[in-house]
Amino acid sequence: MAGFFVLSGVGMGDILPFKRPSAAEKHKGKTLCRSGFHRWKVVTEKKFDVKAGKLVTHSRCDRCGKEKVEAR
Repeated sequence: MAGFFVLSGVGMGDILPFKRPSAAEKHKGKTLCRSGFHRWKVVTEKKFDVKAGKLVTHSRCDRCGKEKVEAR
């Protein structure tokens, strides 16, 4: 049979979703971080900077995963 292809795992009665994600779903949580409005959470794994010999605060953004270090 020329031109006949069988899709594995898809039956004749299965309905496939063809809905495109909306713009809000597609870019959820990215626009705030791009504008500089991160959601910082303190990471408690590392509290001391050995090279500088100071206490530091390690923070990580919940949305994008960017990290920052503050010396206090």
